[in-house]
Amino acid sequence: MNTALNNFNTLLATTKIGIFFISFAVLLFILMLFVLCFRFGKKIGTIEAEKNQEKLLEEARIDAVRRSRSVLNGQLVEQVAPFLPNFPCNPADCRFIGKPLDFIAFAGLEEHDNVDEILFIEVKTNSSQLSQRERSLKEAVEKKKIRWVEFRVKN
Repeated sequence: MNTALNNFNTLLATTKIGIFFISFAVLLFILMLFVLCFRFGKKIGTIEAEKNQEKLLEEARIDAVRRSRSVLNGQLVEQVAPFLPNFPCNPADCRFIGKPLDFIAFAGLEEHDNVDEILFIEVKTNSSQLSQRERSLKEAVEKKKIRWVEFRVKN
């Protein structure tokens, strides 16, 4: 009976060690599977991010071209605006400024050497809006915050 008990204890100890190693192997397998899934997911995410980046870059290029065309169109219109019908004054009375507004016009100066009116002219195309600077300039003119300054330099 003692021998049978010893054999049973030996078998039990061996089984416990076997179960331990099997459990360890299963955990190791699960860990390796987790690492592989993580790396695979990371790789898929990288590929998707690159595709998304390419799409965003292409959209940005298209938008940049569209904006560039719009800016060039606006600049062209600014240059020819004084010669278009319904322009508010004689083109010869206009002086191109560019910034912060497109033109300043001295109405009547070319015809009879006398300024009847000074016009601040901002040319806009389509639905473009005044910038903050242009709005502040417009408000200053509307509030008559304008003055004459003669600056003399002595030699």
